[in-house]
Amino acid sequence: MLHNPYKIVKMFEEEVAYYSGAPYAVSTDSCTNALLLCCEYLKVEEVTIPAQTYLSVPQSIIHAGGVVRFDERKWKGVYQLKPYPIYDAARRFTGEMYIPGSYMCLSFHIKKHLKIGKGGMILTDDFKAYEWFKKGRYEGRTEVKYHDDNIDINGWNAYMTPEQAARGLMLMQNYPRYADDIPEEPPYRDLREFELFKKIS
Repeated sequence: MLHNPYKIVKMFEEEVAYYSGAPYAVSTDSCTNALLLCCEYLKVEEVTIPAQTYLSVPQSIIHAGGVVRFDERKWKGVYQLKPYPIYDAARRFTGEMYIPGSYMCLSFHIKKHLKIGKGGMILTDDFKAYEWFKKGRYEGRTEVKYHDDNIDINGWNAYMTPEQAARGLMLMQNYPRYADDIPEEPPYRDLREFELFKKIS
């Protein structure tokens, strides 16, 4: 065919990287899977996060083999998965937001800034990580035809579809240069209320 529809995904990634000030951006199907890929890449061990955040954050840490710890931190827009340079930025999307040396995970859920329905992105300045994330989100595949590929990592089915990317690119055309963080209303529950997390200190 003349045009590969996945070119639109790369265009959306480039637009988000340019807007945020990050050298590289890798799209995913959700912020949850963006966090999971970062945790897998850095081989996290003990990770401390706020007790009041979305429940898939500690689940991603656990799925990656990490141990979750909760703290009483209050946050707005973005917070760090301490001590790792991973940031959950699901509630922030504004110009020049990228923190150098980090892996920032964005959300394009219908309740977030760029409402494409479902989707995520990893911002980074680490080219080696960028290359790994591109494979990791696509079953270990590279950007060649399936029958010509040689899979060398165990990946996930976590890529963004061209339909989502096209909507994101369209919305970026009129998106403000700077935007305020989105508060969670009502606030996130304390995750220690859930049976799954009750034993976590």
